[in-house]
Amino acid sequence: MKVSNRKCVRHLAWKSLLASRTRNLIAIVAIALTTMLFTSLFTIALSINDGFQQSNFRQVGGFSHGGFKYMTQAQFDELKDDPLIGQWGERRYLGMPREAPFNKAHVEVSFADANEAHWMYCDPVEGSLPQEGTDQAATDTHVLELLGIKPEIGAEFTLTFDVDGHETTQTFTLCGWWEYDEAIVANHVLIPESRVNEILAEVGVDPDSPDDGMTGRWNLDVMLKSDSRHIERDLNQILENHGYQSETAGDNYIDTGVNWGYTGARMSDIVDPMTVMAIAGVILLIVFTGYLIIYNVFQISVAGDIRFYGLLKTIGTTPRQLRRIIRLQALTLSAVGIPIGLVIGWLIGGQLTPVIVARLNGIMPMTSVSPWIFVVSAAFALLTVLISCRQPGRMAARVSPVEAVRYTEGSSEKTRVKGRKARKVSPFTMAWANLGRSKGKTVVTVLSLSLAVVLLTVTVNFAGGFDMDKYVSNFTASDFIVANAGKFQTSTLFSAEQAVPQSVIDDIDAQGGITDSGVVYDQTSPVLEYVTEDWFRQNKQNFYTPEEMDNLIRLTDKNEAGLLADGVQISGMSDFALDHLTVLEGDLSALYEPGSRAIAAVYSEDDYGNADMASHWARLGDTVTLRYVEESEYYDPDTGEVWASLEDVPDGANWVERPVKYRDVDYTVAALVTVPFALSYRYYGSDEFILNDETFVQDTGTSDVMYYAFDTTDETNAAMESFLADYTENVNPELDYESKATYAGEFESMRSMFLLLGGALSFIVGLVGVLNFFNAILTGIIARQRELAVLQAVGMTGRQLRAMLIWEGLLYALGAAGLALILTLTLGPIAFQAVEGLFWFFTYHLNLTPFLFIIPLFALLGAGIPVITGHEMAKRTVVERLRME
Repeated sequence: MKVSNRKCVRHLAWKSLLASRTRNLIAIVAIALTTMLFTSLFTIALSINDGFQQSNFRQVGGFSHGGFKYMTQAQFDELKDDPLIGQWGERRYLGMPREAPFNKAHVEVSFADANEAHWMYCDPVEGSLPQEGTDQAATDTHVLELLGIKPEIGAEFTLTFDVDGHETTQTFTLCGWWEYDEAIVANHVLIPESRVNEILAEVGVDPDSPDDGMTGRWNLDVMLKSDSRHIERDLNQILENHGYQSETAGDNYIDTGVNWGYTGARMSDIVDPMTVMAIAGVILLIVFTGYLIIYNVFQISVAGDIRFYGLLKTIGTTPRQLRRIIRLQALTLSAVGIPIGLVIGWLIGGQLTPVIVARLNGIMPMTSVSPWIFVVSAAFALLTVLISCRQPGRMAARVSPVEAVRYTEGSSEKTRVKGRKARKVSPFTMAWANLGRSKGKTVVTVLSLSLAVVLLTVTVNFAGGFDMDKYVSNFTASDFIVANAGKFQTSTLFSAEQAVPQSVIDDIDAQGGITDSGVVYDQTSPVLEYVTEDWFRQNKQNFYTPEEMDNLIRLTDKNEAGLLADGVQISGMSDFALDHLTVLEGDLSALYEPGSRAIAAVYSEDDYGNADMASHWARLGDTVTLRYVEESEYYDPDTGEVWASLEDVPDGANWVERPVKYRDVDYTVAALVTVPFALSYRYYGSDEFILNDETFVQDTGTSDVMYYAFDTTDETNAAMESFLADYTENVNPELDYESKATYAGEFESMRSMFLLLGGALSFIVGLVGVLNFFNAILTGIIARQRELAVLQAVGMTGRQLRAMLIWEGLLYALGAAGLALILTLTLGPIAFQAVEGLFWFFTYHLNLTPFLFIIPLFALLGAGIPVITGHEMAKRTVVERLRME
């Protein structure tokens, strides 16, 4: 017979809840803390991700998911309507001004539609983007400042710039501008597409076949419908949908670009079992910490009310109804605790967003806290509460009425009393015995405390692991690097006119404070190597179609062995510069010897600093023959006609450059290396080699300094920075410099964001751990008030009682300390393997400061709470406490 008793069960749940107000308050605090933990974690994690991505986007130059490069108009029109594309933007690059005042600024003249301009942070704050069929142009305040133009709508300005090797001078009317953003590498001058076509026709450049392969071509940037999770996969799928591919040059080849600024794209690159396990482990650790906080409170609460549940069973309450009573109580407490936790979590996490933005130069205001954060946090917290009260509910449902009346903590556990040896009884031994009475509760309490310490330690290690040296070394190799301004801004080939004069080096050295210095020489005369056809094709396959490659090979000079002539890039480095190379294989010691015929083969790196071992043919111990060309002639392989200079070759003629006067020099590969970007050529396409400085000058017959790099003392660093700023601006404006201080400032701005967020997170996790310990100790004492009164009734003094409780707290703290130390040493390296994959400038260093700080605090609380509670209990007589149920 079915009886409708839901109302009665709800009434019992409500009344029993009201009867335990102190425990209710503790449970609400525990639920609120757990919810606050989840809310703050999600908010801070998204803030870190958004801030990091924003910084990356400005380095990349935009925030589109990716794009297709240098296409014909027909290819552009075909791809833009693919169903995988959510939004698309068009860009056509036209050219760059290189002469003063733009020799120290990277400025690109191009067309970009409204979507593309927005994605490139080119949203006019005044005026608008240029209109088709006009001479309008929009740009940023930095370009206008260099031109000496006041930002006013309708102002005219003139630019001289290079269009695929053709210099042109054009006048534009300013229609809009935006504020200069120092974090963005390139400045833009945006003009109408119609004006792009006019200028291309004016200088005689066909956009379908420019010499540089990019001028006037169509670039399609996209926002994908699937968001940023699988950018590379989706771009390749779009190409495949239309019969194109991005792997091998050919008629169906289209180059693609993935925006590495998206952490989602980076995650898809580094996903492996260890990374997935590490991330899953950290998430489970956080969830499990919240679970233990609440479970501990409910387990103690149920143990305290076990007699009440036993009495309910004697009058016919079923186990299912008892579980429902506990679940209803949990939901009621959640209805109070979860909203409190959401609000506090939002105040801690959400309000950090404007502070984060203020810490990052040039970052636009980010979106405030998403509603999904609250929905997911509330769902996590509620799920945690429901899971946490399942086991206590089962305990209440399993106990029989007789056992419930006789229940004391730990009485359900089997103990052996045979042969027990008599021992001295003291507050310490009683505390130890009390912990052993309920091993489950002891384990849960110690585990919850230790996890809080582990989370706090992991958080501090995360915030403190950002390595400035690693970050700065990616951009510059020494305290200062001086070079021609064009070397820092464009990818033009180095020429003798760009060399740093010895007089400049002398002026710098005269300032004093230089601890070490060196030069990097660059070639300004032709040097060739001879390679196999297979390597020649592999090295250039991304730049030519198969038909173009076959014709190129036909028109390439060959030596007696049938090997193909190919240009190389060689540099000469002094000891200081050699010290900054990364050796992959071999040994650089031979390159330090004057006159050495040792050579280093340079391998390229990907965006994350990983060497590409397929980027060079030379291996350790190989002999490299370089041909230093002193005189060449040009001939037509079809007709045999010869010309003395390139200027004599008629337009449209096929020609091959053939050395007629040269020197061949053999070198032995002593090392395979990678070169810091700051000391590299900063352009790619040919095999690269490095000689020592003396050998380079002797064999090439040139001594053109590409870079002068040096370190200074800490005391003179600021003075040198000021000197170079003035020197390159007023004395030698054709020069420019890079310094560690510049990039260190950028890094400190970024690191301050992470430290701020990490500090807030550490505070939250630490607070959770401390309050959880407070809950565990205080709830346990409250639940055992009657038992403690019995001990006093049989002769235990108040001082002994407090000593016993203090020892219990200290033993909890000691157990938590030991377990936390083990977990930190075990989980730290695993968790941070994933972090090092995401953040290339992260270096894991174990920092136990949080551990050393929190454990004494736990010990202080473990000793202090019993003293405070004992003082409160002393206000009631032993008889009053014995009468408590």
